[in-house]
Amino acid sequence: MQALLDELKKIVGPRGWVDDEADLEPHLTEWRGVYEGKTPLLVAPASSNEVAAVVRACNAAGVSVVPQGGNTGMCGGAVPDASGTQILLSLHRMKRIREVDAANFSMTVDAGCVLADIQAAARVADRYFPLSLGAEGTCQIGGNLATDAGGLNVLRYGTARSLTLGLEVVLADGTVLSSLRALRKDTAGYDLKQLFIGSEGTLGIITAACLRLFPDPGELQTAMVAVRTAGESVGLLASLKEQLSDQVETFELVSDYVFGLVEKHIPDARLPFEQRFPWYVLIEAACSVDELEEALGHAMEDGPVLDAVIAKNTAESARLWRMRESISEAERQDGKALKHDISVPVSAMPAFLEKGDALLEALNPHARLVAFGHVGDGNLHYNVVLPREMDANEWVEEGKRVTGAIYDLVTGFGGSISAEHGIGQLKREWLAEYGNDVELGLMRKLKKTLDPAGILNPGKVI
Repeated sequence: MQALLDELKKIVGPRGWVDDEADLEPHLTEWRGVYEGKTPLLVAPASSNEVAAVVRACNAAGVSVVPQGGNTGMCGGAVPDASGTQILLSLHRMKRIREVDAANFSMTVDAGCVLADIQAAARVADRYFPLSLGAEGTCQIGGNLATDAGGLNVLRYGTARSLTLGLEVVLADGTVLSSLRALRKDTAGYDLKQLFIGSEGTLGIITAACLRLFPDPGELQTAMVAVRTAGESVGLLASLKEQLSDQVETFELVSDYVFGLVEKHIPDARLPFEQRFPWYVLIEAACSVDELEEALGHAMEDGPVLDAVIAKNTAESARLWRMRESISEAERQDGKALKHDISVPVSAMPAFLEKGDALLEALNPHARLVAFGHVGDGNLHYNVVLPREMDANEWVEEGKRVTGAIYDLVTGFGGSISAEHGIGQLKREWLAEYGNDVELGLMRKLKKTLDPAGILNPGKVI
């Protein structure tokens, strides 16, 4: 092992490796603190060629490599195991924006670019990159693509997969697959980039991406709307789509309990209403204030809307968005919860939520539901807080029982147990239980073909 470590240090140079325990610690713990690992060495290559050389050396030595971006994941997919034998490969030094082609509405970037920096570079060119999530100031585009991140604007623009034109990927043997073509139409054989989007570094390490840009959406209006039930939000979305067509960019459903956690743990975070309501929807639309007011007026006449506030300026809009973007931090401060990042067809959302309430009451009447999500694309963070007085073993066993019952309900509605956070370590066993046998078989064959020695991010996904 020492010979390999010396070789890796030589490949990345003196600024490209870390082996001090204190410096390694932030890279070895998953954001929520659920998963921790060990590594003898973190290497941070500065180029795709250095990534390839690192992977070639590890493959020859039979040593596993765990790729890591901003380490903002929720499923333990970017931390090594506890063996202390896996090499941690960080992409954080690879942060070059290689090209912005405004006329082609595309840009090519290194995998270590922070998402917010990509958004800013697009704005400089009078273009718009719509992928947006709470961790955008820290997360890296390579990780976003490796998990097929969704975020806030999926309703109009799709997930990270829809925003990708081409990829550069280092394969398990150190070969570099360069498919950074900035084309909208290309039917020359298999679309190989799709294999690596959502694969969480188990099939190859994404080192660069060609991304799709859009025109600046112009004036954006933000509103927070109160509704009686979560199910009514689906009707509200349909009404807004009829009135505003594809101008609705974001449609976020949040329960009063969840916003209560935000107000409890986040300083100066407050809802804009004088009274409490059961559920709220945060909406962003590319239209004028008058158009949004008219659309919400129609919805109020139809019944779903109890009250609404439209931001008058960017400061008010930022305050509303701060409520939504602080949910994960507030939830983390409040204590451990069972995470269920699920999706069902949008049309099935009301029935799913109704049956979910009854299911949780029957399973454990003392459990608390922490529900919020991107209802416009069928994705819901359906998290459950179990009674605090449970000891650790009870919590684990009860958690398995509750999670299994929720996943039964999700699959019964034709849904998915993972909508945007990926599988990682957290859902690996659940995927084996709920995944389609034919699909799982093909996944295993792909893994064996592309990574025969199993060195790329082992213990994750499949």
